[in-house]
Amino acid sequence: MTLLPKTAFALMVASTAAADPAGMRDLSFDAPHHGRPVTGAIYYPAAGGGSAETYAENPVFIGMPILKDAKMAEGKHPLVLLSHGMGGHIRSLGWLSTALADSGAIVVAVNHPNSTWGDFDLAEGLKHWTRTQDVRLALDTVLADPELNGRIDPARIMAAGFSYGGWTALSLGGLNGNHAGYVAHCETYGEASSHCADLLHGNAGLEDVSEAQWNGDYSDARITSVFAMDPGLIWGITEEDAAGLTGDVTLMSFGEGDSRLLATDFDIAGLPTVVPQADIVRIAPAAHFSVLPLCKPKGAAILKEENDDPVCTDPEGTDRAAVHARIVAAMVGKLGL
Repeated sequence: MTLLPKTAFALMVASTAAADPAGMRDLSFDAPHHGRPVTGAIYYPAAGGGSAETYAENPVFIGMPILKDAKMAEGKHPLVLLSHGMGGHIRSLGWLSTALADSGAIVVAVNHPNSTWGDFDLAEGLKHWTRTQDVRLALDTVLADPELNGRIDPARIMAAGFSYGGWTALSLGGLNGNHAGYVAHCETYGEASSHCADLLHGNAGLEDVSEAQWNGDYSDARITSVFAMDPGLIWGITEEDAAGLTGDVTLMSFGEGDSRLLATDFDIAGLPTVVPQADIVRIAPAAHFSVLPLCKPKGAAILKEENDDPVCTDPEGTDRAAVHARIVAAMVGKLGL
């Protein structure tokens, strides 16, 4: 288990204070498996130019500075393929994408059709393998670009993700799903497990999903490491399912006790036992949604008024900025930056 220092936030601030904001450019590519394009963004260390903007700002969340369409810094950079959670969006992890770019990485993030904010279909979104197809096509797209290909270090290509996106990262790294095991999880825990509750209330049955496709191998040999934050779909995984998983894998959890989200609690699910090579990072106090952006002072009140999820409410003693800094520090360390 890796314990990150409480000074991680101060260290990150000190290392990036003098840097220009991250560069960002839009990404779009055809996705035959969806029958429509997939959109996303590329974040990267900037080398001047571009237009200064505030990215991912809204009444609830604090945005971050970027240089839209700036020049890209010379040299070879590690590549992070970043996957958002169920109902998330590339903007919901924009703070992480820009922080990694500030630190010297190129980050490619996509909005997964059917499981993105504003583009959501619970039943279709259960087809988790389509997310790996999204990421694989994104990787194909950037590697086919002569400029980007020349800036990417092929020895440092990380699949990373949060929640459902954590599963996407693990799947790309070689972990197979276990349909029967996940069905058993929902039968055992029912509404106590948030994802199972969503399926129940959304009338989306696991029995309607192809078991063969759920359990398939969606690994990509170009992936050199995996970083999964509170990953979903990890219940019922066996040693056989994990046999093909890369040796360089990090599992990160948020919270402890009642503040831990059951659906993504890989300790209760027994994942570390079948993935003994994993470097495990635990962050507490925190909660699952501490991974979302920093909230504005009135953010929690706005969410309450709109009867939305209380994603701005962290457990007592949580410093969300420090949680974010620990995430960045762990990923930067893995990337060798």
